[in-house]
Amino acid sequence: MANQKVLLCFALQLIFVVSALHHTANAQAQGLKVGFYAHTCPKAEAIVTQIIHQTMAVAPSLGAPLMRMHFHDCFVRGCEGSVLLNSATNQSEKFAIPNLSLRGFQIIDKIKVALEKECPGIVSCADVLALAARDSVAALHGPTWAVETGRRDGVVSNMTEALFGLPAPFSNITTLKKDFTSRGLSVKDLAVLSGAHTIGTSHCTAFNNRLYNFTGKGDTDPTLDSEYIDELKKKCKPADRTTLVEMDPGSFKTFDVKYFQVVAKRRGLFSSDSALLDDSETKTYVLSHASSSGTSSFFKDFGVSMVNMGRLGVLTGSAGEIRKVCSAVN
Repeated sequence: MANQKVLLCFALQLIFVVSALHHTANAQAQGLKVGFYAHTCPKAEAIVTQIIHQTMAVAPSLGAPLMRMHFHDCFVRGCEGSVLLNSATNQSEKFAIPNLSLRGFQIIDKIKVALEKECPGIVSCADVLALAARDSVAALHGPTWAVETGRRDGVVSNMTEALFGLPAPFSNITTLKKDFTSRGLSVKDLAVLSGAHTIGTSHCTAFNNRLYNFTGKGDTDPTLDSEYIDELKKKCKPADRTTLVEMDPGSFKTFDVKYFQVVAKRRGLFSSDSALLDDSETKTYVLSHASSSGTSSFFKDFGVSMVNMGRLGVLTGSAGEIRKVCSAVN
């Protein structure tokens, strides 16, 4: 009974946080603007871009994790850099199961060191994440967009909030739509941002249930292409926790529209990918981009949706702080 009360208490707290993100996103986002650092740190964006492009030139596989880091930050407490915080007891967001696959924290630290040298105490870690996400996508032949800046950094980071607050790879379409709309994002944003799976890899553990035990009876997911299941089984054994699989086979280092072609063929790696075919609006979006190799429409949409996401729960004005080091509060 005591455990049930704790879980209920946490669930109510999480609902409150999500509700707060939804109701305050638009108002707080008014403190954001393109070129926020034009006078206080005019070289800020150029510094981020330079370091990201240097990184991508030697380690392009970091592009997807750096982009995901911004997403994982924004969906828990808003875009305020809490995913970057360390904890002496390993209880901060980065230690939650969904965040254990994030990589590239050292690149964010490298950018912050350079910014602190150029203009101490001016550029937030939350803004570094937003700019690094944009530049990582652009470096992988994807779109670029004008990033609104002016965020400040939060001082709280809770592993449990990340565990329950991030959309899961096994989510169905009902859950996914709720995850997005409860934060003030649209169903179109859901379809568009899912397209980020056109780059990057995943551990077998994120989808192995679809191959070996989908309903608890040793069966496979009937929505997943049977030939693709056979291919995946050759790479991922039931207890495999280390093997990485490309989310967009053959194109996982290039930001393009091939992800939508993969999903349309019932080869989306995650249940959350396949779920896009279970709603009329998201299915229409998937099929419209699956039938064309052109990228301009998706690229434009992606920039818009990233800006929308980047406004979630931001701290501006005198709220929060500007961290000196991204992994620790001042």
